Amino acid sequence: MNYYYCVLVLLLCVLKIINSEETFKKPNILVGILARNKAHTLPYTLSYLEKLDYPKDRIALWIYSDNNVDNTIEVLKKWLTVQKDNYFMVNATLDEESHGHDDEKGIADWSSKRFEHIIKLREEVLNYARRIWADFIFMLDADVFLTNPKTLDSLIRKNETVVAPLLKSDGMYSNFWAGMSDDFYYKRTDDYESILNNKVSGCFPVPMVHSAVLIDLRRKNSDYLTYNFKNINNYNGPIDDIITFALSAKYSDISLNVCNDQKYGFIMVPLQSDDSFDHDYQQLVNVKLEILAAGDQEYIELTESMKPFVNYPEKDRMDFSNVYMINLLRRPERRRRMMSCLNELGIQVEIIDAVDGRVLNESLLESWNIKMMPGYKDPYHKRPMTMGEVGCFLSHYIVWNRIVEDGDKISLILEDDVKFEPYFRQKIKLILNELERFKKDWDLVYLGRKQMQRDTESWVEGSRYLVHAGYSYWTVGYMLSAKGAKKLIDAKPLESLIPVDEYLPIMYDKHPREDWKEYFNGRDLIALSAEPLVLFPTHYTGDSGYISDTENSVLLPAEEMPSKDEL
Repeated sequence: MNYYYCVLVLLLCVLKIINSEETFKKPNILVGILARNKAHTLPYTLSYLEKLDYPKDRIALWIYSDNNVDNTIEVLKKWLTVQKDNYFMVNATLDEESHGHDDEKGIADWSSKRFEHIIKLREEVLNYARRIWADFIFMLDADVFLTNPKTLDSLIRKNETVVAPLLKSDGMYSNFWAGMSDDFYYKRTDDYESILNNKVSGCFPVPMVHSAVLIDLRRKNSDYLTYNFKNINNYNGPIDDIITFALSAKYSDISLNVCNDQKYGFIMVPLQSDDSFDHDYQQLVNVKLEILAAGDQEYIELTESMKPFVNYPEKDRMDFSNVYMINLLRRPERRRRMMSCLNELGIQVEIIDAVDGRVLNESLLESWNIKMMPGYKDPYHKRPMTMGEVGCFLSHYIVWNRIVEDGDKISLILEDDVKFEPYFRQKIKLILNELERFKKDWDLVYLGRKQMQRDTESWVEGSRYLVHAGYSYWTVGYMLSAKGAKKLIDAKPLESLIPVDEYLPIMYDKHPREDWKEYFNGRDLIALSAEPLVLFPTHYTGDSGYISDTENSVLLPAEEMPSKDEL
């Protein structure tokens, strides 16, 4: 009887929540934005803000910008001209006359006067939200990209006085601390990595949150929160806005919480004192590549008013004869994502339509004069090759032939599920420079791979970025010379076909199966690998969103299919 009573009470509570959401208006929120020298990030911050799935007539905006040396104010003016009437209220101060504090040593220098100024502004917007009786204030930095349109609803439902969405960067930086030292600065802890990398999931009390922080002003204890150290009795911390805020919460027994239960968005790593705008622009590219690799969106879409403020680099082939990208026609979402990545990187690419395993059958394989290696079985799944694996091999085989026919000296071959590491172009340049400097004879360089044996691989003599490749899987991305392409073709792999990532280590004589090697002559491919790697798959087996067109395919019954030439 007690069990059924509890279930009934729970159902009534759920119905009450649903009914309340339908009956009552959503809480009103003031979004506070401070923007200085953020013309490069604001188009994305504002585009994502505009796309938040929250009624704009329940959102007020407080925006302040000054001391710029770029066109931050121009970006803000344009966006406000288009959007201001959609929001409940807008309070914007755009100071075009100020150009920095007299004790600053550069654009990234946090001088005493700069700290005092930012503390004054943050306290001003917090008190403004209190005066207009806002239910919540959302403090949002101008280099935060909220890719999750449900962010505000999700944070409100956490029912906390202070809560922040976990934001990713292109490295280990985020918008929270998991530890604070006795002198009130960042303290490294094991909890930080666990929360950041979602080894645990939920909302967690932490000593510091910043950059995207929701404060519930309906709660009485929120009155004790402050950014101004002068409002805290016997304050003994540093003059720093976010540390003061954290200590005001601590001294008032207010929990600061960071939530990683969903993918919320991304954040830029702050400039260091000796960094330049060029560094920040490059980091923006890295963060955009992280967004594109996350899988939540096919591409980054700016709102119309923001598109004129974004320029992409002029495209080139990065010292390669050609850059090929293999993509299935029935995977247009992958093609769009890859083209967005390549636009960000300024890489000119030729798309190769992949051979689709779904349209292959035995009669079509005969038209290619393809014969499977006798007795081949996948070493892990103990199955024959799938049609997807056949299509994958043929796709790479087509590229190898193109390289030989066109006389390409050095080519870059990419698949369509690639995640580019930060500073990809610069790292490729370093690898090419080493190959040239050492006059190293080579045929293939893995840029992304799965190392199948833990044996120590020797470094290329004198190199900092290249090792001699051992038994490896994956063909997500690799460099191939014309000589290497010819070796791969001359070994006549279609007469004893096996998966391409088994074939390559056979050809550089590092495969553990001696019986497989016997089917191929001239196993003298010279294979190296980038170390560390500069490419990875966007998804791994078991990840949400993981799709394999090679593994998840079967041998289909014979039927009338297109000819080899049509493929």
